[in-house]
Amino acid sequence: MPAAGGTRPLRRGSSRQFLITPSGDGPDLAPMPSGIHNLCMPTLTTQLYIIRHAWAEDPGPDLDDHARPLTKKGRKRFERFIRHLQSGGLEVDLIVTSPLVRTRETAEIMAEVLGTPRLEIHDALAPASNWQGIVEWTIEEDAARVAWVGHAPCVGRLVALTIGDGTAAIRMQKGAVASIRLDDGLGHPGELQWLATAQLFEAGS
Repeated sequence: MPAAGGTRPLRRGSSRQFLITPSGDGPDLAPMPSGIHNLCMPTLTTQLYIIRHAWAEDPGPDLDDHARPLTKKGRKRFERFIRHLQSGGLEVDLIVTSPLVRTRETAEIMAEVLGTPRLEIHDALAPASNWQGIVEWTIEEDAARVAWVGHAPCVGRLVALTIGDGTAAIRMQKGAVASIRLDDGLGHPGELQWLATAQLFEAGS
C-alpha cells in the first residue's frame, strides 16, 4: 500500500538480527536491555514519541494475529486524536513501526496527518523483541523528532526505560502517545513530558 500524504513507502530498517518471539499483546517479553543508557553515542534525537497501535480487529480462526487490521472506527478515532495533537504542535521527522499490520496502519495514519517525510518498518518493534536494537538503529539515523509505534506491554516498559526507570509500571492504552524529551539525546535518560490518550481528548472535547 503506498504511503499517503507524500510520505515515502514503508521500508525495512537494519538487516541485523533481533530476538523475536511469538506475536501478540500478551505478557511474554524478551529480557529488557540493562545497558540502554550506556549507549553514549552522538545523536540528534531530542524528542521521542512512543505510541501503542490503535484499535484493531479481534483475532479469530480466519484472522492471524500478525494480520489484524485496524477497525474502521479505530482508524477514524486515532486520526481525530492525532489531528488534535498536531494542533498542539506535534511534529515528527521519522516514524518507525513494528511490521504487524495494526502498527503499520497506525503509523500510516500518523504520517498522513503530520506529513512525516520518513516511514520505516523495523523488526525490533515487533512484540517481545530486543528493544536495544531499535535504540541503536535510531541513533544511527540521526533524526531529531522520532516516533516508535509498537505493542503493549512492551511500549509501556520502553517508556520507563527511556526515562531512566526500568521498574516503573506504565500502562499504555490503545492509541496512546507518550512524549519524551531527550536533552542529552537518545541513549541517555529523558523526561516524560506527557502521556495522552484518545479517551482524555474525547472527554475534554
